[in-house]
Amino acid sequence: MELRRKTIAIVIVIAFVFNLVVMGAGAFFAYQEAPPIPEQITGPDGQTVVTEEEIRDGKEQFQQHGLMNHGSILGNGAYYGVDYTADTLDLKTAHMRDYYARERFDVGYESLPSDRQAAIAEVVKQDLDSGYDGGDIEYSPAERYAHEQIQEVYVERYHEGSSERGIPSEMIDSEAGARQFADFALWTAWFSHTDRPDGENSYTNEWPYAPGAGNDATGSAMLWSVIAMVLLVAGAGFAIWLYKSVDLPEPSATDISVPEPGDVSVFPSQRSALRFIPIAAVLFLGQVLLGGLLAHFYIERDAFFGIGELLGFDILQWLPFAIAKTWHIDLGILWIAVTWLGAGLFLPPLLTGHEPDRQSTLVDGLLGAIVVVTVGGMAGIWLGANGHLPGELWWLLGNEGLEYLEVGKVWQFGLLAGFLIWAALSVRGLKPLLDREPPYGLAHMILYAGGSIALLFTAGFLFTPETNIAVTEFWRWWVVHMWVEGAFEFFIVAIVGLTLVSMNLLSRRSAEKAVMLQALLVMGTGVIGVSHHYWWIGMPDMWIPIGSVFSTLELIPLVFILYEALGQYRAMTETGSFPYKLPFMFIVASGVWNFVGAGVLGFFINLPLINYYEHGTYLTVGHAHAAMFGAFGFLALGMVAYMLQIAIEPERWDASWLRASFWLWNVGLALMVFVSVLPVGFLQLDAAFTESYALSRSLAFYNQDVVQTLFWARLPGDTLLILGTVVYVADLLRKRFVLRSSADDPSVDDMAVARGVLDDD
Repeated sequence: MELRRKTIAIVIVIAFVFNLVVMGAGAFFAYQEAPPIPEQITGPDGQTVVTEEEIRDGKEQFQQHGLMNHGSILGNGAYYGVDYTADTLDLKTAHMRDYYARERFDVGYESLPSDRQAAIAEVVKQDLDSGYDGGDIEYSPAERYAHEQIQEVYVERYHEGSSERGIPSEMIDSEAGARQFADFALWTAWFSHTDRPDGENSYTNEWPYAPGAGNDATGSAMLWSVIAMVLLVAGAGFAIWLYKSVDLPEPSATDISVPEPGDVSVFPSQRSALRFIPIAAVLFLGQVLLGGLLAHFYIERDAFFGIGELLGFDILQWLPFAIAKTWHIDLGILWIAVTWLGAGLFLPPLLTGHEPDRQSTLVDGLLGAIVVVTVGGMAGIWLGANGHLPGELWWLLGNEGLEYLEVGKVWQFGLLAGFLIWAALSVRGLKPLLDREPPYGLAHMILYAGGSIALLFTAGFLFTPETNIAVTEFWRWWVVHMWVEGAFEFFIVAIVGLTLVSMNLLSRRSAEKAVMLQALLVMGTGVIGVSHHYWWIGMPDMWIPIGSVFSTLELIPLVFILYEALGQYRAMTETGSFPYKLPFMFIVASGVWNFVGAGVLGFFINLPLINYYEHGTYLTVGHAHAAMFGAFGFLALGMVAYMLQIAIEPERWDASWLRASFWLWNVGLALMVFVSVLPVGFLQLDAAFTESYALSRSLAFYNQDVVQTLFWARLPGDTLLILGTVVYVADLLRKRFVLRSSADDPSVDDMAVARGVLDDD
């Protein structure tokens, strides 16, 4: 089946408009259907218990002090601490039971015989299983009692501190702030058990699973899980048929002239782009070291092998889990992004033989700006979380406190500006190609992919700390999910296509067609696929069928990427003289891990019925690590290998250390995910299904002997990942002294690749 590039381009535009209409309508409904924040919550005597302002202030406390990277809200955030929604709902149920037991029998609930416990439990369940028709919320006497008790629990836990939970003293710096945070968490618990007006389910579609409060999986979750499984089989078959039917050329190294690294000159702007690599490597090393610390915190929650006690250093106060995890996440995003940006600026001269005036200086300037934003953002996180930034500066310059979007708004704006500057520099470098090709050409695809990353980032500017948490989460997932399942996947296929062309393994026209078709599949499924994140956060239940369908269809482009990886592997092995085997090893690994992490693990946890119980457990951790580092990280490292091989004299090129890192990373990631992380996740799934979600996230669950053993079992995998990164950084230091000098006056004739690319019209 022959597809023309222009036809695919038209379908991409149609898909883009369709996505815009669906998600635009979703944004409208997000504001209309978000759980209401009442003007006040009153007790049975009409006395005010909580005001709207206190709930909103509680959300600010939650964000400012980094509580989303200690525990989670509505299942989103870190899994080290409790989920605040499930925890307050569980505590509310327990305290209400105790209230009724003492009121009726003058003893605590646990002291009652089983028949009376059952009767009290049913009373509490009926108390909580209520609807809401607007106006103020009126508590029953038992609810008011429970609210007051939970406030004191949260003051003791999050203001006074709890070393056994890994919570430093004054994590929230005032008792009033801790009570406001409890008010906010209790409000999310309220709308998790309260039915929508004229509805049969709560605002969160009965999440979390809490049988004592009457929360259980809905029929819709079961129905659409079955439909999704049928779609999985059909979608996988369709993807394989489409791949076999569409006439897409595969890379081949036989009977072609692959340019040797020594056949091309290094332009000044490429030497500048190479400077992105050591900066990214330092960020990468910091990320994996913090990852090791975070893993150990699950075993020793207030220490690190006794080193702090030996040195008189309280690690819990200076580097608690919340800040370490914030840095770990942000450094992970940054080192991959910095590497991609460097690669995007390194490749244009290979393809065009064109070096714009002062391009090298401008590339250096962009790198300097990235360093300033990175240092400022990381410092701001610590300063903001520790209360050192007054007024509104805590979220403008400090810690906005939302997972993956932690850095302050000013630094986020700096990152957005960096993407736009990168796009402008890429346009300058690719201009000879842009002038000669149609709007759907390969150079345009790179710009569209990079531009989409910047465009989606703007959704992060559509909310403030005062915005309703459900609406905040709606926009946050626009950025996070549409990056990883849309824009990042688009960038992967575009950058791989560009690399194959630069290696002379594909013609430019062939690469354009392949990239466009995969981009169509990615954008056609991944964008609306964000809706599976809306199932339990207070959005309407219309997202369950939409999210089920499109999350399942996300498998189709991943099947394409897997087949492409296998094709690249064949191209790498069909000739013994192919010079770029090491970069190809990373690219193939990226495709395989993308299929495993995003495809296999992603599909499993995104079945609605499974997700209802596993949402916010270690199964998500396994999915995230395999997809983020396995797919995006390995691609970035493959580009590093390619850039370095071109930039070093062939006779001085030594791939042994980098190859060692490749295997250390792959084996380490596999051990971490399959030996430790996923087994813990399955135990959590079992605990959530048989007991309650709150129990699966409790300290009692994590402190079980079998779970602690599995946490220790993560040590070999983490050690290999850290060792691989140390070897990588050391290798970069070695290679720094053998880089080739850039050409004084480069031209197209200095680029064996560029001559062929520009002639392919």
